[in-house]
Amino acid sequence: MTRGSFATGLIKSSVVGAFLLGAFVTQASAQGAKSWWDGVTYDALVQGGITGNPDNPPISNFGQLFQDKANEFMFNQLLLTAQRPIDAKKDWDTGFKFQFMYGSDARYTHFLGELDDVTDDRVQLDIVENYLNFKTPWIGKGGMEIKLGQYVTLEGAEVIDPRGDYFYSHSYIFNFGIPFKHTGVMTTTHWNDMIDIYAGADTGVNTTFGPKGDNNDSGAFHGGFGLHLLNNNLNILASTHIGPENPHDNTDIRYLNDITAVWKLGDKWTSTTDFNFIHDDIGGGQDGGGIAQYFAYTINDWLSAGIRGEFWRDVQGFYVAEFPCNLCFEDFEEGNPKGIAIGAGPATYTELTLGLNIKPFSNASYKPLAGMLVRPEVRWDHSFLTNAYDGFTDNNQFTVASDFYIVF
Repeated sequence: MTRGSFATGLIKSSVVGAFLLGAFVTQASAQGAKSWWDGVTYDALVQGGITGNPDNPPISNFGQLFQDKANEFMFNQLLLTAQRPIDAKKDWDTGFKFQFMYGSDARYTHFLGELDDVTDDRVQLDIVENYLNFKTPWIGKGGMEIKLGQYVTLEGAEVIDPRGDYFYSHSYIFNFGIPFKHTGVMTTTHWNDMIDIYAGADTGVNTTFGPKGDNNDSGAFHGGFGLHLLNNNLNILASTHIGPENPHDNTDIRYLNDITAVWKLGDKWTSTTDFNFIHDDIGGGQDGGGIAQYFAYTINDWLSAGIRGEFWRDVQGFYVAEFPCNLCFEDFEEGNPKGIAIGAGPATYTELTLGLNIKPFSNASYKPLAGMLVRPEVRWDHSFLTNAYDGFTDNNQFTVASDFYIVF
């Protein structure tokens, strides 16, 4: 696709999107007296943290992309969000979400070709999500939602926005086993009170349109199904993403599969289980996968405790790596020779993380301060079959970390 055709297509898509948005707003407004704009919200989140590692490894805390710098404070995110969630109770409704990031996490969350080479500093810019959302009464008992634009993946128990994560550090599954974001269309059909069906098409993993925005010329399928059981106390999401993902390669297919189950065990306990299996056809086949188990216990309104145990296998040593420069991950995804990825070879990884969620000012009258969250944790990583840590000299890694985030 040429730059001219990309621009033309973008203009046409914007016109069509604006027309659809106007039509849906008109239809939705006819169903109630409230203004459509009354549902629009804005917020800003600030997050930063530090990961202490007594070994002070020469490149990074191996296995931890977003908390990779040992013994240094990291400004992870300034996250600006404007959104209007759709009302699932209405037959017709429309909404949107725009989320912008400035921080060190952006090094690993870029869409290719979108703010990815503005700076080579550790703190970078990123558009996390940018989509329109439409609610219709079509097909299922609860209707169908249509998401059009750029959005985060269905897969995994952890997310980019720290408000959706219990721990500061991320699992191997999140770092290496699932996509982060997609550009395309995603439909969610609420078949009945128990079953949701997801189906969509996109440009691939962390990609968009245009010669710089996609690392190959092929699209991908993203979909799955959700189950809501035990009076919505048990929610299961099984999802898959299928398509070529390697640079300049339209034939070798990557299969990214994930099942997440969240079970509310009464008022205090929550169990989350994440199963993951991935395969890429390249080089005769590259396999990876494992399981992460989480438990969280609410002690009171300002304190909770959690644990995560994980087992993840990189069979051929294809997936798990560290990236020594600030643009190395993006360049590697793009197929740029400057992109350096340093792997540990075939290995099985385990990690055990213990942490707290603390609201130190929960009684404050100033709402942002009352909602401030501090997340201290201790973590132990171990690699079988290879020395993955401390510059590939040790098979154990011990870290002590903490972050905070506050929402305005």
